Amino acid sequence: MKSKRKIRVITLGCSKNDVDTEHLLSCLPDSDFEFSGEESDEPVDTLLINTCGFIGDAKQESIDCILANAGRKKQGKVGKIAVFGCLSQRYVRELPSLIPEVDAWFGARRLNPVLRWLGVSGDADGSTSRRMKPQPYAYLKISEGCNRRCSYCAIPSIRGRHRSVPIETLVEEAAGLAAGGVKELLLIAQDSTWYGLDLYGERALGRLLDALSEVEGIGRLRIHYSHPDGFPVDVLGRMASNPKVCRYLDIPLQHISDKVLRAMHRHVSGAWTRSLVERLRREVPGVALRTTMIVGHPGEGEAEFAELLDFVKEARFERLGAFSYSEEEGTWGAAHLADSIPAGEKQRRLDALMDLQRSISRECNEARVGSTARVLVDALGDGLLVGRSEFESPEVDGEILVSSAGVADPGALVGTFIDVRITGADDYDLTAQLI
Repeated sequence: MKSKRKIRVITLGCSKNDVDTEHLLSCLPDSDFEFSGEESDEPVDTLLINTCGFIGDAKQESIDCILANAGRKKQGKVGKIAVFGCLSQRYVRELPSLIPEVDAWFGARRLNPVLRWLGVSGDADGSTSRRMKPQPYAYLKISEGCNRRCSYCAIPSIRGRHRSVPIETLVEEAAGLAAGGVKELLLIAQDSTWYGLDLYGERALGRLLDALSEVEGIGRLRIHYSHPDGFPVDVLGRMASNPKVCRYLDIPLQHISDKVLRAMHRHVSGAWTRSLVERLRREVPGVALRTTMIVGHPGEGEAEFAELLDFVKEARFERLGAFSYSEEEGTWGAAHLADSIPAGEKQRRLDALMDLQRSISRECNEARVGSTARVLVDALGDGLLVGRSEFESPEVDGEILVSSAGVADPGALVGTFIDVRITGADDYDLTAQLI
């Protein structure tokens, strides 16, 4: 019998990279490969590193990881190294000469060349995936690439133009995930608002939700990464009436000032953004909104930042993340806008915004004390069932911590839905008791 090749994959960056890794691993036969955990330090024959190249900190993390494993290769702990993903797509000309210890470099747009390098046939761009972690939720990437040209963003140059995955392919993948115990699907893309335009000539996110709702075993569908420009409002009725579609929307708004939005090339105005938020609240009662803001973008003076703070106070987003502007080479902003706001001032604004959001988050959580919720249990730890309702997304939002006192076999509840009553709240997490 031939010996198996021991292989490890390290995945950096966002959940979209996680999906790419899972699709790739699904094509590697167990008869030929022995998989080593990402955190393991045992020697391996082959190491694959799936990189992120979106912003400065992410690029540095990827480079540090590659260099650290190049050192392990010199020590004989790693055989061959292949790097793929956004960083290598973005810097394919520069990296090979800078890090010669890497045996092969691949981009981010197609995974099959990585398979061929491994000597494996198959289609990693298909509808199967090998789960990296035994969680009751999974990310479903509904499209790749982006047709928008936000002035600060390098994603279109890295990932290419928007390409929707056909509905039937996504239904097939969802059925496979459900068969493996997945109860919740998180729909992700570079821009889920654009879904379907290239395949069907219309925005088809609503049609996709309808099809996925029919997959046996899937109890929840959650929408992430929706651009506000052209958001398909037919989705709102489904969110309000379909119990499988979470009353939750991740819709990165980035700013509210007309001056800054124009500089960002967002193609929406502050007034239009406010009206969209009001419509979401009106047509989907109780909806939880997650958004993202950028502070310190060129053109953001004190008046524009004050307008942003006022908007966040008014809108009272249940979830909000924020970043300080990072000038990225190859973007329109880097070529045409002066990054003149000092780093210290950007940090001050970021801290002020997140301090404000922390108080809003706590108030929103406290308002839920005494209410009931249906919770999907993700894990068990320290006598607590750790889970989420339809209003919390994994890894980015808070959790609901449920006492397991009196439960004969708490572990049996992991991966199931339970009904709880909220008993306490802090800035981000909630506590609850089983009903």
